[in-house]
Amino acid sequence: MTTNLVISSRCSLFLILFFLLVSASLTATSAQWVWPKPRTLSWPIPLATILSPNFTISSPYHQHLSPAVKRYRLQILTEHHRPLVPPPVNLSNSSPPLQALTITVKDLAAPLQHSVDESYALAIPTASSTANLTAETVWGAMRGLETFSQLVWGSKSLFVPVGLDAWDSPLFEHRGIMLDTSRNYYPVDDILRTIKAMSANKLNVFHWHITDSHSFPLMLPSEPALADKGSYGNDMLYSPADVATIVRFGLEHGVRVLPEIDSPAHTGSWAEAYPDIVTCANMFWWPAESEWADRLASEPGTGQLNPLNPNTYQVLKNVIGDAVALFPEWFFHAGGDEIIPGCWKADPDIQSFLSKNGTHSQLLEKFVNSTFPYIVSLNRTVVYWEDILLDANVKVDPSFLPPEHTILQTWNNGPDNTKLIVSSGYRAIVSSSEFYYLDCGHGGFLGNDSQYDPPPTSGDSGNGGSWCGPFKTWQTIYNYDIAYGLTPEETKLVLGGEVALWSEQADPTVLDVRIWPRASAMAETLWSGNRDESGKKRYAEAMDRLNEWRHRMVNKGIRAEPLQPLWCIKNPGMCNTVHPFA
Repeated sequence: MTTNLVISSRCSLFLILFFLLVSASLTATSAQWVWPKPRTLSWPIPLATILSPNFTISSPYHQHLSPAVKRYRLQILTEHHRPLVPPPVNLSNSSPPLQALTITVKDLAAPLQHSVDESYALAIPTASSTANLTAETVWGAMRGLETFSQLVWGSKSLFVPVGLDAWDSPLFEHRGIMLDTSRNYYPVDDILRTIKAMSANKLNVFHWHITDSHSFPLMLPSEPALADKGSYGNDMLYSPADVATIVRFGLEHGVRVLPEIDSPAHTGSWAEAYPDIVTCANMFWWPAESEWADRLASEPGTGQLNPLNPNTYQVLKNVIGDAVALFPEWFFHAGGDEIIPGCWKADPDIQSFLSKNGTHSQLLEKFVNSTFPYIVSLNRTVVYWEDILLDANVKVDPSFLPPEHTILQTWNNGPDNTKLIVSSGYRAIVSSSEFYYLDCGHGGFLGNDSQYDPPPTSGDSGNGGSWCGPFKTWQTIYNYDIAYGLTPEETKLVLGGEVALWSEQADPTVLDVRIWPRASAMAETLWSGNRDESGKKRYAEAMDRLNEWRHRMVNKGIRAEPLQPLWCIKNPGMCNTVHPFA
C-alpha cells in the first residue's frame, strides 16, 4: 500500500508537470531561460525536482550578503513564476526534493568596486538534496543567487532543474544605467526600484546624474543653499539620509552608486544660491536671429561656472568634498560636457580675458587644473564626458588629465569616439547616443519648433524634433558591439557601458517603460555577449527569452514595456521572418 501511494504521488506530480510545462517547440537548451544568459550552463538532461517548502539558504555572515540571502529565499518561495512557454521538463524519479542551497565565499572582505570578481559556480546535483553556490566574493554570490532564483518556477508546487552546472562571469566589469534626476525629480522609491531591477539583470553601476542647470536636488551639509534655492521645492530633495538609504540598498543588491556633479557647464541651478560664480544664468538659451554657434546653451537652461572667479572653487570644493563623503564609490563623475563659448563670453571678466588672446580652452584648463587634483587627492578616479578631450572647440590638453586617474565616457559618434579614447591610452565607458540613449525618439521638448511642421508633400517627417532619433529598439541596443573596431589591447581599456535616460521628457510615470526591457538587452551583451559559440549574433534566439524575462519582471513589479503581442510569445517562432532585409 505504501509503495502504491509513492508511485501514485510520483505519477500525479509528473502529470501536473506535464500539463504545466510541456511544449514540443522548445529544446532542452532553450529551457535555460536565465537572463542575462550565463557564460556557461550545462543541463544535458532536462530533469527537475521539487523545491522543498522548507528550502533554506546557508551562507557566511556578511553585512550586505546576509540581507540578500534573506531576500532571495523569500523571493524563491513566494514568487511562483509560471513561464509563458514552459520548457519540456520531466520530473526526476531519483532526485529528492531540494532542501538547501549552500553558499561558499572565498573572500568576504572584497569591497564593491570596479574590477571586483563577480564570478560564481552553481551546481544542482541530480541525487542530492543540497545545491552548491561557490563565489570568489559576496558580489559574485549575489549574481549566483539571482541565477538560482530564475531557475525556480511553478504555481503551487515549485520546481528546480537538477543535473545543472553553471560557471559565470561578466565580459565587462562596468554595466550601468545613467539616470538624470535634475530635469525631472524621481522619488527615492523609484530609484530603489530601479536598482532592484538592475540587480536582477546583473547590472552593477547606478550612475546618478544628480544635478544640472534645471535643478540642484542634493542637500549638502557644507552648501545647503544650493538645494534650498536651486531645487524644485522642499518635496523634491535628496537628503543625506536618502543618499545613505540608496547607497546601502545598492550594496545589498551588488550595485555601485556613482555620483555625477556636472560642471563647469550645466550649472545654471547653482546661480540661485551663488549668482556671482555662474555666467549667463537665466538668460534665453538661443537668442533670436543668432546663429547656432552663438547660442548660450545647447538646450533651455543656461549657466556655466566662471573659471576666473576664486569663489567658484571654494563652493565647488565644498560640493565635491560633501559628495565624496556621502558616496563611498571610488569613481567620481565630474561632468565636463557641452561647454558653450557664448555663455562664458557673456561675462565681462571673461570678455576681458579673451580680448587679451586668452582662449576658451585655456579657461577650461584653468578649471580642470583647479579641481581635478583635488578630486584625485580624495582617492577618487575622475570620470568625465568625452567632450573634455574631444570637443571641437573647447577642450583641454591631455597633459592635464593623466590616464591613470582619468576615465572618459563617450556619447558621440559611436565606435569612432571609443576608438579615439582608447587609442590615446584612456579607459572608456561607452554610452553612444546612437545606440544607448533611452530618451531618443520621443520628439523634442522645445515649443515653437518648426521641425514638427514639414511640408506634407515632402514625404519626410524628419526626426520630430528628437536630436538623437529614432527610438533605440532593444535590437539596436543588443546588436551593438562596444569594442567594435578595436585591437585586443584597446579593448582592454573599455570598462563597459551604460544606457542613459536623460529626463527632459521622462519622470516617474514613464521610468520603467523607458528603461526596461531595453536595458536588459545591454545587460546580456555586457555580461555574456551577443553572439553564440559560432560567433553568430544571437538576437533571434534572444527574442523569446527576453519576452519571458520581461514577463517575469512585470510580475516583480517592474512595468517593463511589451515587445510583442502575447500570441507571438505563446507561439514561438511564428512572429519571426526567414527573409533577410537589406
